[in-house]
Amino acid sequence: MILGASFDTAEENRRFAADQHFGFRVLSDPDASVGRAYGVTRPAGDQYAGFARRFSYLIDPEGVIARIYDVADVKRHADDVLADLARLQG
Repeated sequence: MILGASFDTAEENRRFAADQHFGFRVLSDPDASVGRAYGVTRPAGDQYAGFARRFSYLIDPEGVIARIYDVADVKRHADDVLADLARLQG
């Protein structure tokens, strides 16, 4: 299962997901409590403090984080995750 998350409202996420034709849900975390738990918030003085840092987590069937990705190359990211998933299943 693939889920996205952002600090935007549920309505903003619905609109964004529809505009981008996402095939997955985007969860809303407007108070950034989940973002803080996952370490994706930015420092208060950062010019992008209202936006989560772009990280992905590969979580195994037992709910354990198997890999954390600091997403720098958006175009290559999906291939990296799929390769790691194949290795974990192999």
